[in-house]
Amino acid sequence: MTVPRFGHGSRVPGWDDAVDLTKDPATLPDPATTPVPADLRAEIERHMAKYPDRRSAAIPALAAAQRVHGWCSPEAVEQVACVMRLTPAYLLAVASFYDMLDTRPVGHRRVYVCTNISCSLCGGRELLGRLQAELADDPDVQVRGFECLGACDIAPMASIDGVYVGPIEDGEVAELARQVRDGEEPLPDKQLLRRPSADPHANTREWTPQSFAPPAKLERATPSNDPVPPEPSSFGAPMEGDAAGPSAPIEQAPNPEDDA
Repeated sequence: MTVPRFGHGSRVPGWDDAVDLTKDPATLPDPATTPVPADLRAEIERHMAKYPDRRSAAIPALAAAQRVHGWCSPEAVEQVACVMRLTPAYLLAVASFYDMLDTRPVGHRRVYVCTNISCSLCGGRELLGRLQAELADDPDVQVRGFECLGACDIAPMASIDGVYVGPIEDGEVAELARQVRDGEEPLPDKQLLRRPSADPHANTREWTPQSFAPPAKLERATPSNDPVPPEPSSFGAPMEGDAAGPSAPIEQAPNPEDDA
């Protein structure tokens, strides 16, 4: 098997890009000169409040900025850095590592085709090639292979803007591509969300059709800080705090007489 490599011998593009030593050291963006949309600022601050170290919120904060800007553009990274009080270089290092964070302009519609073992054995790579050919002329759609989407039971499958669909048959590819281009629900009868369950109460089969158009702006409800009391369930009454349990046995040295 031939492994494709780039000119410098690596399979990873850009790993050896030279550092510009003439640039000034990285600094924190000035809040006075870095405008940040109010909704984006509020969401980033909510993520930061979840962690003792604010750097732990870098991934969800960058994802929030990507939803607003379409990709992790220099402006988006600058805004996140301003709110989180981190350098843009730190955040760019995070964004460039995770392949669901885009550091280059791409189509805002995301079609991920699973190419791991189960899907590949069922025609996943052929499915990827056909979807790429069907949607190649649409700049608003990015089609790419994904190492594993974790839905082996519906292989070959794809994720269309986060909606899992499968198994996708050859005769459904053209219709699926049309639905993606037109912003319609992808193969409604093949969506993982709508698959029946062995538990008759797990899915009422009453659902609201999902919108596939990207939101114009972030509109997130502010979560309440009031504690939610636990509800009783079929497993018994909810536990109130830590319950006292039996003492752990004390380890004792073996008694030679016991072996006699």
